[in-house]
Amino acid sequence: MKILIKYSLLLILGFSNLRFQQQQGFDPNSKLKATYIYNFTKHFDWPDKMKSGNFIIQVVGTNSSLNQELSKMAASKQVGNQKLEIKNSSIFDNQPHIIFLLNDASDMLKEVASKFKGKGSLIVTEKNGLAKAGSAINFVAIDSKLKFEYSKHNAVKEGLKTGDGLNSLAIVID
Repeated sequence: MKILIKYSLLLILGFSNLRFQQQQGFDPNSKLKATYIYNFTKHFDWPDKMKSGNFIIQVVGTNSSLNQELSKMAASKQVGNQKLEIKNSSIFDNQPHIIFLLNDASDMLKEVASKFKGKGSLIVTEKNGLAKAGSAINFVAIDSKLKFEYSKHNAVKEGLKTGDGLNSLAIVID
C-alpha cells in the first residue's frame, strides 16, 4: 500500500511539474527551434540594406525557454559578420531579419505580413495552416516530431532571395 501511495505521489508531482512548465512557457522543443532558426539564416539572402548592423530575430509571444535558447545562441554566434540580437516584443521599432510569431501571437500574421511585405523579413510561425496563410516557415508537429513547412512563394513575397536548399529538409507548401 505504501508503494502505491509513493508512486501515486510521484505521478501527481510529475504532472504538476509538467503543467507548471507549460504555464511558464516551457517548450521542450525550444533548443531545436532555436537551432532551426539559426540555420534558416544560411538559406536566405537578405536585401543589401539589411547586411549591416545587428542581425535581429524578433520573437512575438510567450515562450521563455525559446528566448533563453536564442539568447545563449546570440552570445556565441553571428550571421556572417553581423552580431545576433534577440528581441521579444510585439512592437517593431526596427525591421527584424526574422520575425517569429509564436502560437499565442499567430493572429498577428496578416498584419505583420502586410507591414513587412517585400522588405526582407522572414516570417516564421508555429500554428497549423499558417504557411498557407502567409508565413514562409511554419513549425509543425508530425508523429510527435518537430518539422517545418516551407513556402518559397511566401519567402519571395517577403522580399527574400532563396534557393531550393530548404526543399529537401521541409514539407514544401505552395
